[in-house]
Amino acid sequence: MLTGKKILLGVSGGIAAFKAASLCSKLVQSGAEVKVIMTESATKFITELTLQALSRGPVYTDTFDEKDPAVISHIDLADWADLVLVAPATANIIAKMSVGIADDMLSTTLLATEAPIMLAPAMNVHMYQHPTVVRNLADLAARGVMMAEPGEGLLACGYVGKGRMEEPESLVRIVEAFFDRQMRLSSKPLKGRRVIVTAGATVERIDPVRYITNDSSGKMGFAIAAAARDLGADVHLIMGSTQASPPQGIPHTRVESAQDMYDALQEVWETADIVVKAAAVADYRPKEQFDRKIKKSGDQMSLELVKTVDILESLGRMKTTQFLIGFAAETNDLDKYAMDKLRRKNCDLLVANDVTQEGAGFGTDTNVVSIFDSSGLVEALPLMSKEMAALRIMELAAERLAGALD
Repeated sequence: MLTGKKILLGVSGGIAAFKAASLCSKLVQSGAEVKVIMTESATKFITELTLQALSRGPVYTDTFDEKDPAVISHIDLADWADLVLVAPATANIIAKMSVGIADDMLSTTLLATEAPIMLAPAMNVHMYQHPTVVRNLADLAARGVMMAEPGEGLLACGYVGKGRMEEPESLVRIVEAFFDRQMRLSSKPLKGRRVIVTAGATVERIDPVRYITNDSSGKMGFAIAAAARDLGADVHLIMGSTQASPPQGIPHTRVESAQDMYDALQEVWETADIVVKAAAVADYRPKEQFDRKIKKSGDQMSLELVKTVDILESLGRMKTTQFLIGFAAETNDLDKYAMDKLRRKNCDLLVANDVTQEGAGFGTDTNVVSIFDSSGLVEALPLMSKEMAALRIMELAAERLAGALD
């Protein structure tokens, strides 16, 4: 998978720098061409000679130590890389990247490169949870910097918690998955397809200041929309209440209630090739919506609820050539409830997750999903980013559509 790939490995100054030797060796063994930049602090933990021997090339540490007079090293390295991997990424280098400081060879090269960047953070658990670090990581993620999240366990400082750099073997798999994704995206299997995606939570008003909703953040729906776009589709988002921002460049329609979402879908249904119902739609709404705030009165209040329109079931009855993908958030008996929902709603695929499982609940950046069709389980995806899960879901949809045409 990595044969011929050019990986620029940045090593910053933390105790996890010792893992960079194994990481560099494994990347080279996997076929990658690796060049190494070390910060001055990193050289206190591991020698330049070690990484020079493992990478089979010079190691760069000083911006002003130009090894080849024909080029400016940090620009040449920035242009050369297919991927820049910073492992370990300390709180210091993360902060520099966030605000654009370029005061050493690594930070200067990171500012100059247009290659994708991946960070493998490593630091004390309290540092990792510090609001400044959290903000810096969120800022970088919003700019498209990829993260290989640290693991939990005993840290060098003696604390136990999240902050250990991901193991070299795992990082190699993550890098392989990145290049695999790049290859798959380049084929654009959904080119010419029209994809409609719903995302977020619906809001059912009780009165002007109160409502019924749920914890859906919209992140999975947004990841689906971005994956469909990256696979070549013409994408339109229909979104309810969300805790995240929609992907840039994708047209979207804002809605509030289940009825609003159903009406918006009706307007685009006939033009759709694929409809992905990733939104969490309220099952019930207040029978009466008050136009004024209900004043507190007494110790109890009764609220009568009635069913909302079942959007997925309605689409399942209406579909002709449309490929329909539903979602199911479960807390137990996932396979049983997923298959029941798929059949009742007449879905082509149903994506189910157990929201009680760590990393798979509402609002997370990761998910653990199982994908079903009428025959049963198609694929169970392990814990991964919602972006990677979304890509796999849309690839399956593309494969099924292509197979139907064949």
